[in-house]
Amino acid sequence: MALEHALLVALSERPASGLELTRRFERSLGFFWHATHQQIYRVLGRMVDDGWVTVEVVAQEGRPDKKVHTPSDLGRAALEAWLAEPLPMETFRSELAVKLRGASYGDRARLASHLETTRAEHVARLAAYELMEREQFPDPAGLDEAARDQWLVLRGGIGLEHFWIDWITDYLQETS
Repeated sequence: MALEHALLVALSERPASGLELTRRFERSLGFFWHATHQQIYRVLGRMVDDGWVTVEVVAQEGRPDKKVHTPSDLGRAALEAWLAEPLPMETFRSELAVKLRGASYGDRARLASHLETTRAEHVARLAAYELMEREQFPDPAGLDEAARDQWLVLRGGIGLEHFWIDWITDYLQETS
């Protein structure tokens, strides 16, 4: 997957300026696909050049004009083609897993302290995801297809946070 695909998904949900996309990445998409604002602007420019998005210049009072990006027919076709491709098996690459495996060769107490901090971070992220779910999806049964997809991705994030919390808790309990 390339950043282009994540941007096409975001712009299909709602046309946006580069700044708006950056903010949306910080609040939602960025939880599972990180991109800096520099990357977003660079890729948006390439997508405009490639004909994947169109730009509407919107005048703003007292501020520079805003460039609102929307997927073009070519961009929608590219997104549709990418969505139709088979999924590769997700690879699991985890520094945490390597540290847990190697704990016997280092300072286990210091690692345990770091694990407590990491677990607290996952607990905080889980709370944020659960709040997002309550606020943004109070009635999952009434969601349209696009909103249901967003909700299901959020549910996946909630499940992943439970996984991290449970795994770290198990490790700490077994090694204390």
